[in-house]
Amino acid sequence: MIGENTAKKRRGRLRIFFGYVPGAGKTRAMLEAAHAEQKNGQQVLAGYIEAHDRADIAELINGLELLPPLDIPVNGTTRREFDLDQAIRRRPDLILLDELAHINAPGVRHKRRVQDMEELLRAGIDVYTTVSIEQLESMSDVVASTTGMAEPARIPDSVFERADQVEFIDISPDIWLKRLHDGRIFSTEQLRQEAGDLYTPQKLIALRELAQRYRADQFKRYEGRLGERAVEANLYSREHILVCLSSAISNKKVIRTAARMAEDLQGEFTALYVETSRTKELTARNKSELRENLRLAEQLNAQVATVYGEDVPAQIAEYAKTSRVSKIILGRSQNRSRWSVGSGFVDKLTAAAPNIDIYIIPDQESALQSKIPQYARPPLLTLADTGKTLGILLVCTIIGLWFKVLGFSEANIITVYILGVLLDAMVTKGRLYSAVTSILSVLVFNYFFTEPYFSLQAYDSGYPVTFLVMLAASFITSTLTLRVKEQARESAQKAYRTEVLLETSRKLQQAKDTPAILSETALQMLKLLDRSIIIYEVVDDGLSEPLLYNKDGSTIDAQKAKLEAEREVAEWVLRNNKRAGASTDTFSAAHCLYHAVRSGDTVFAVAGIVMQQEEPLEVFESSLMIAMLGECALALEKDKLNELQKESSLQIRQEQLRANLLRGISHDLRTPLTSISGNAGILIGNSAVLSEEQKQELYNDIYDDSIWLINLVENLLSITRIDNGALHLNFQAELLEEVIAEALLHVNRNKEDHVIRVVLEEELLMARMDSRLIIQVIINLVDNAIKYSGSGSHITLSARQEKGLVVVEVADDGPGISPEAKAKVFEMFYTADNVRGDGRRGLGLGLALCKSIIHAHGGHIEVQDHAPQGTVFRFTLLAEEVNVHE
Repeated sequence: MIGENTAKKRRGRLRIFFGYVPGAGKTRAMLEAAHAEQKNGQQVLAGYIEAHDRADIAELINGLELLPPLDIPVNGTTRREFDLDQAIRRRPDLILLDELAHINAPGVRHKRRVQDMEELLRAGIDVYTTVSIEQLESMSDVVASTTGMAEPARIPDSVFERADQVEFIDISPDIWLKRLHDGRIFSTEQLRQEAGDLYTPQKLIALRELAQRYRADQFKRYEGRLGERAVEANLYSREHILVCLSSAISNKKVIRTAARMAEDLQGEFTALYVETSRTKELTARNKSELRENLRLAEQLNAQVATVYGEDVPAQIAEYAKTSRVSKIILGRSQNRSRWSVGSGFVDKLTAAAPNIDIYIIPDQESALQSKIPQYARPPLLTLADTGKTLGILLVCTIIGLWFKVLGFSEANIITVYILGVLLDAMVTKGRLYSAVTSILSVLVFNYFFTEPYFSLQAYDSGYPVTFLVMLAASFITSTLTLRVKEQARESAQKAYRTEVLLETSRKLQQAKDTPAILSETALQMLKLLDRSIIIYEVVDDGLSEPLLYNKDGSTIDAQKAKLEAEREVAEWVLRNNKRAGASTDTFSAAHCLYHAVRSGDTVFAVAGIVMQQEEPLEVFESSLMIAMLGECALALEKDKLNELQKESSLQIRQEQLRANLLRGISHDLRTPLTSISGNAGILIGNSAVLSEEQKQELYNDIYDDSIWLINLVENLLSITRIDNGALHLNFQAELLEEVIAEALLHVNRNKEDHVIRVVLEEELLMARMDSRLIIQVIINLVDNAIKYSGSGSHITLSARQEKGLVVVEVADDGPGISPEAKAKVFEMFYTADNVRGDGRRGLGLGLALCKSIIHAHGGHIEVQDHAPQGTVFRFTLLAEEVNVHE
């Protein structure tokens, strides 16, 4: 089922066959273990096996069921890949998946085979797989420094941590080299030659030691997790490693080093990125590198955090002190970049965080220009800014000439030009125009206002000093102005994003139901990201119709068919509780990036951001969006809890109603039933000795009691239908005179003992009603007046029209109702003083039923005193005009 929560299923078990070199026997050991499982009755499916044309592997594959591969065309050739969908449909007990670090061909659901493995485990299928030491993300740099070659296909170390069993396949270097020369590892001479050159005996010994040490460290960490409670007892004793992210290629080595340190120390691991005003100016290549570094940190189990500010060391120190960081890891390469730190950067950071250990990871690789973060430079000259600069210089010159005519000193004219430089720095972009304006101001001042005039020469020996002071003042003024502009832009951006989050929280709190919450979330995401948004609500473990919002706030129509074609991606996100789509490794060809709106393992909705022809989300935008989706999940969870609380309250109410009904029926039905059975027994046993008058009296008693029971049952059924929402109203225009007449035919037969009078203001008085229910209301009200007023009382039914309403009254001259009883008379199971004119107790359902029916008609019912004595029940209905042409 699409919406079935896979987290609640039994998760499959993962067994990793781990080695330090290709050809160590990992695949062979995996196949032998699979045959043993098959003998034990397990259904084993060979999902994907790399045989490498080896006869011993092909022999072991015999006897196992092979899954047909998925043929993917790539650049005119065909690549064979693991068929994930077919494997899940087959649902074996165990799947063999060789080469876990393999990168899938374009067009496959997941970019990497390790993601296929994760989905198999979530589906409850056990997986056997193989991994080599160079394929581990945290060890790739160490292995590359040993072998001289980096492995492009890698897996996160968290896979090892989640494995149920890791079996180290050991082999001595001598035996491995003998297998290599005998052709038992690679089938061609060229591959054997390349492997022999790459894996020398010394390198094999080093790799073997690395693998054994890594496996031992994993075992220690496992033991440490068993005693995790004892470690968590003292939070301040835990190490907290902070690594700084950047867009440099060499930053990957820093991240891996920090991850290994966090694992060795069994501490927390955080990756921090400081976004500045120039982050948006990074080139597309550097933005891609930044996203890759961020993804690498996430794969290595880092908690990613983002802060915003121009002073990078201060921001790092402030975050480190707030988060109780114990160690900060930085990178340093031969080329200086923003994160390739120098002594000044470290000095500032050390001064701001003196109690935190700082580690500098050097980059010994060749200093390539591509490692330096590059910024997309705006055009140096633009027509608009050039015009502004020339215009400001012209205005300053005109004002200076005017000041000269008025006899002002040269110092005043210099002030005008400095003011012009400040104004130019405010209205133009970049530092170039400010610098040019500073220089031109000096030249123009020299040309127009120093002797000899209209020349760049100066006779006065003090003028050069004046020029230098003027130029320095202009540069300082422009620099300070540009810095203020940057700070203002930074403050405005912070304020805007903070306002969006606060507004989101406020609007989600004010939203009344789930559709309103999702709508507000989509609008806030659109406001934050300026991208089209698509929202799927989870209904009955599946996805509802999408809510689509365009950039301008209108509903998307043209893209609806295209987005509906991607519903499969949203359904996958719902099933697996993980993000997918554009800019991810799952369904990377999709047009949207899909996130689960979740709280724990429960998915409430799926949100999609349209990414087609749009740049990927920035780091800070992504963090804010995830926070916004978290707020939405909390609001949806609260709404669901409120619904459950309402259902619980309704169930409690229904249980109370049931208990009250049973309690009332058990007591109040006993009297009429006893009377009926007793009178019937007298008639059966003594009919011969009873006179006709006595028999008629017994008949009347039986009839009265049976009618009372019938009315009681009718009221019970009506109350039950209204309470369950099963009452269907058939509104029509009805004549009040006919409705009242019909009701009087069915009232208590004791009506002959009372004077009942009908007073209508108009003969053709009509109201909008369901006649059968209004007849029941009138019967209940008249019966109530008959029962609670003595014989010979006067009962008046009247009706009149007032302001579009028909007012119906039932008045009697009985003993009346006390003020305390008036407030409760329409409550269910309430009876005024429990006394009736016939001495029989009622259940208190009649007036409660009247109130429910009148409210269903959109009217109002009330009780008042009747002067000089008695009670008046009054209710209203919507009036209908009489059509005289009918």
